[in-house]
Amino acid sequence: MERWLWHWLDSRTRIRPTTRFHYTRDVEIILIPYLGHFRLADLDARLLRAVFDQIAQTTNTKGLPQSAAAMRHLRTTLRAALNLAVREGVLERNPARHIEISGYQQPHAKVWTEARVEQWQTTGDRPAVAVWTADHLATFLGEVTDDSLFAFWWLTALRGLRRGEMCGLRWVDVDLDRGVLTVERNRTTAGYHVVEGDPKTAAGRRAVALDKRTVQVLRAHRRRQLDQSSGATADGKAWTDTGYVFTRPDGLPINPNYATTRFRKLVHRVGLPPVRLHDLRHCAASLAHQAGADLKTLQDLLGHSSVVVTADTYTSVLPEAQRRCADATANLVLNAARRTRRKIRNKARNNRPARRPKPGAPAPAAPAAAAKPQVTRPGGGGKPLAGVAPTSHPRDTHRPHHPDGRKGLAAVLAGQTPVDLARPKGLEPLTF
Repeated sequence: MERWLWHWLDSRTRIRPTTRFHYTRDVEIILIPYLGHFRLADLDARLLRAVFDQIAQTTNTKGLPQSAAAMRHLRTTLRAALNLAVREGVLERNPARHIEISGYQQPHAKVWTEARVEQWQTTGDRPAVAVWTADHLATFLGEVTDDSLFAFWWLTALRGLRRGEMCGLRWVDVDLDRGVLTVERNRTTAGYHVVEGDPKTAAGRRAVALDKRTVQVLRAHRRRQLDQSSGATADGKAWTDTGYVFTRPDGLPINPNYATTRFRKLVHRVGLPPVRLHDLRHCAASLAHQAGADLKTLQDLLGHSSVVVTADTYTSVLPEAQRRCADATANLVLNAARRTRRKIRNKARNNRPARRPKPGAPAPAAPAAAAKPQVTRPGGGGKPLAGVAPTSHPRDTHRPHHPDGRKGLAAVLAGQTPVDLARPKGLEPLTF
């Protein structure tokens, strides 16, 4: 197994130096001591689970128990090595895919609210990934204006560049007149060695817009750097014009680990809740999202290859944005309840019976029936116009025509008696 692990490492010729460093550390420190003496064909799921249980009981280089993230990375390294054995026909299947790591959860950034700050001050517990609020960030930037890397902290916190992108930034890639910089290089560390190369991903090579205040900060940093160069030359000290934006007193680019250490000391000096240098990237994304930037804009700003990474990792919900969302949701429900109550009141008002008059009060007069207009001939005569439809037809047996509007026995003509009305038709008395 030891020979196979070294063969797998030698075959990985297209990985980044930092990735090779982490793979080599897992192989040398853990995998070879615990699995190097086994034959490759003897590996199975039961054996690997037992070995990983033993590794989980050990401590890391800092004397702390092995974390779930470290165990997960170790499983990733072993699976990659055994996948090569499957592709080359040495193994039929990969037994490392059956290893389960318990307790691992993808870390999500948490905002330093007042309650979390109070708990941290009392117990010392802090989130793995923490984000400052806008007030915290303003306090920090206001206290470190005299620091030589003030532009470093400002640009990282507001534009969200990675540490390696900041350390590899050159003046030739910064256009202060147009207010834009281009990320072309990445300067990071692999152990104690500084490695410089292309950005982390293809999407990492991007253009980043600069606001007016950031341009002013970079111009001031450039003047300070030129004054430092002139002062070193006047004093006879060595100065190397490397073209990097962030340099040491001799002009050479800063070590990325120095930026991390310097930031931690400044945070402690200011007295703010602790955050990592990389957490300023989370802070920039969260504040930009709170200011109204959508996820696609944030993806382009941060240089992510997928918007899913932006949404799941880098956009923490700040208290102000969360409060606005809660207020909008409550108002939506309350407005719907008000409309429902208004409808119920209107319906009850329409169905309410008329009030009875009080005893002794005069009864309201019934409205007079409006007389139907009669169409007459022009010029007088008083006779109706011909062709005007009557209210009922004379031959309509279902609705007999009664010109005088009376019905039945009540229709007594002049000169008739009730006896005449009761006599059958055809038996009228003869008159001579």
